[in-house]
Amino acid sequence: MQYVIGFIIATFIALTGVGAGTITTPLLILFLHVPPAVAVSVGLMFSAAVKLVLVPAQIWRKNVNWRTLGFMLIGGLPGVLIGSLLLTHLVASGSKQIVTGLLGVVLVFTAIWQLVYSFRPVRNETPPPDRSHVLPWLMLPVGAEVGFSSAGAGALGSAALLTLTTLAPAQVVGTDIAFGFLTSLFGSGAHWFQHTMNKDLLKHLVEGGFGGAIVGTLLSGRIPKKPLRLALWIWLLIIGGQFVFQTLHALT
Repeated sequence: MQYVIGFIIATFIALTGVGAGTITTPLLILFLHVPPAVAVSVGLMFSAAVKLVLVPAQIWRKNVNWRTLGFMLIGGLPGVLIGSLLLTHLVASGSKQIVTGLLGVVLVFTAIWQLVYSFRPVRNETPPPDRSHVLPWLMLPVGAEVGFSSAGAGALGSAALLTLTTLAPAQVVGTDIAFGFLTSLFGSGAHWFQHTMNKDLLKHLVEGGFGGAIVGTLLSGRIPKKPLRLALWIWLLIIGGQFVFQTLHALT
């Protein structure tokens, strides 16, 4: 089953471009009944492993804006540490139901954001002024979300870059991928030292993911991305709502 989930996740990443952490954590909790803290740790490491393949290509194509990436990391990396420590604290205090509920809130928020963003009207406007200096403040909560749930870097990072910088679309994608890779790697390291990593589970996911990446790449030109993305965000919205409902039911 672990190989199958790794295959499915990698296939969807190749087909839709949706981040690994966003998909991995709920699948591990739902189908393998993995504890939330372990699911987040594995999701972060799996996300870093997937993006390790993508980052060199973006660097080679000169799609990574290092100045902008630096601004993002100034806020993002401390945020990841804060989110990781918060998750560990809640688990250690026996608040697993609260952790599941908060993960559900993150999934609901991310799904709604993406659904709204998908249906936004396309306007031909002049490029926005460069406000990169604001990025550290915005990336602090984004990093905390990544450290706590392994989700959010791609969805919110791209929106921030499009709004606050003058980067071309290709550089937005490349810089955001590099940011997602580094935050996932940093977050997985933080969780590793807190002993919440399941090495065997991660290994099986990565092994299954190789086949999924190949299949998804071969099919990516034949299957439209937008319907798949919409279906995925709706599914995550339902799953996140289910997590929140279960938590509220358990606490009442």
